[in-house]
Amino acid sequence: MQVSINGRAQHFQTVTFDAPGNALLLIEQRLLPHEFRVIATRDFRATARAIRDMVVRGAGAIGATAAYGLAQGARAYRGGQLARFEAHVTRVFETLRDARPTAVDPLNAMLEVRRQMQAGTSVAEQQALALTAATAFAEEDVAHCRALGEVGAPLIRDGMRVLTHCNAGWLAFVDIGSATAPLYAAQQQGRAFHVYCDETRPRSQGATLTAWELAQQGISHQIIADNAAGLLFARGQIDLVIVGSDRTLGRSGEVANKIGTYTKAVLAKRHGVPFYVAIPLSTLDWTLPSGADIPIEQRDAAEVLGAWGLTKSGRRAYVRVANPSSGAYNPGFDVTPPQLITGIITPAGIFRPRELWRHRRQLGG
Repeated sequence: MQVSINGRAQHFQTVTFDAPGNALLLIEQRLLPHEFRVIATRDFRATARAIRDMVVRGAGAIGATAAYGLAQGARAYRGGQLARFEAHVTRVFETLRDARPTAVDPLNAMLEVRRQMQAGTSVAEQQALALTAATAFAEEDVAHCRALGEVGAPLIRDGMRVLTHCNAGWLAFVDIGSATAPLYAAQQQGRAFHVYCDETRPRSQGATLTAWELAQQGISHQIIADNAAGLLFARGQIDLVIVGSDRTLGRSGEVANKIGTYTKAVLAKRHGVPFYVAIPLSTLDWTLPSGADIPIEQRDAAEVLGAWGLTKSGRRAYVRVANPSSGAYNPGFDVTPPQLITGIITPAGIFRPRELWRHRRQLGG
């Protein structure tokens, strides 16, 4: 997408790879919307930390980061013995896999990289294949998001008021985004609409990231407190909800997404408002039978007990908001059941959640 820096628009992707330097180049999302900066991670452990600490976040973006991180780790190996190389790659894989457990895109991406590597008969061949496969995943992520825009754009009508939750925009993917893809496509087709961005506590990705994206794109929007959505639903001021997903179960149609998504789905169902989930194919999990089996990431209590922001001097600082002696429970995700979801927007079309398994061949299962 285009980012305006000092009045000049430039194209950026969330994740890119510097092959000569064997480094990942990542947009430092914790600094947005106040500062735009690209940082480099120069070994797979630093790449894993960037995922864990949310320098980079979002299903497709951490999928591509993990894929490139696996290639980065493989390319850093010095030696010619395949058995030792494979043991090294396994350590790299496990380090990246464990960085954030809920999203399935990193696992799917790295399994595909490892599968492609098996065609190589030497360490050098497997190293080259790893980077080729990681690049292919990143390119496919962009292609899938572009297709999501084409498939989902007809849902966006002139004058609509659309609710989003968290950030499933281009910052959450390599480019374009999932939940935002239909919005960007509808804008290109000349339709005007308004977006309500849930602030998405505790990390406020809606207020900091989605709102920043929409402002860059020139789309009409307002940030709302998470608890304001009920009033807007009750007064008929929301026509459509589109969210993303970190893991969608192909067997059951259940959707894991940022904490608070389930709440919005319940409100949408209560008020008869269509609720859609937009995903690339890498977000589908064909193995887990139930949403109860999805690992829910437990994050640091400090995210709930305080907030990051800019001081008057322009310095980024953390401020404790909550009672000093209190702790916090901070699950990062919840699971929305299929009966609350109108449709799953995929690159292959829109499906009801219970239809995913029947169409699994079409959806890459």
